[in-house]
Amino acid sequence: MAAGADETFTSDAQKFYEGELHKSITDAFNAFANEGKNTVDVRRIGPIIRSLGCFPTETELHSLLAEMEDEEPTGYIELETFLPVMTKMIKDGRYKPIPGDAILAAFQVLDQDDKGYLTPEELIHYMMQAGEPFTQAEMDEMISAAVDADRHIILYEDFVSKLVIEDRYL
Repeated sequence: MAAGADETFTSDAQKFYEGELHKSITDAFNAFANEGKNTVDVRRIGPIIRSLGCFPTETELHSLLAEMEDEEPTGYIELETFLPVMTKMIKDGRYKPIPGDAILAAFQVLDQDDKGYLTPEELIHYMMQAGEPFTQAEMDEMISAAVDADRHIILYEDFVSKLVIEDRYL
């Protein structure tokens, strides 16, 4: 293959990738969009970003919102503003999820007795008292997903498999 053909192939592949990426971002945005409008309430931007495989902290999310909001914030973000910011974020590999083995290792550190599980009370204590604390609503959602209904414990190896996000774009 000639050098020019290689460049054309690379350019075509890049255009295809970017088109698919824009479609995924637009689809995620539209799932939360106000009916009949190309806007989303700023409070929904975090879930949209996370649905696309990026996981900024709350502080980072507030910085992103400030970057996206107009000079006079309206409480809404337009797709035209969101799309380039999100595209760059994904292409730059920013806010990638933590790998499953690192999450498992963190649970193992919390499991000081090496039982292979945590109680809901233990997890609530750790998640609301250390690091960037979860809100009560976030904690309730996590507990409902994490707790084994029959044994009322968190089998963290099973839970980690629910938390791991596949990297779709990089």
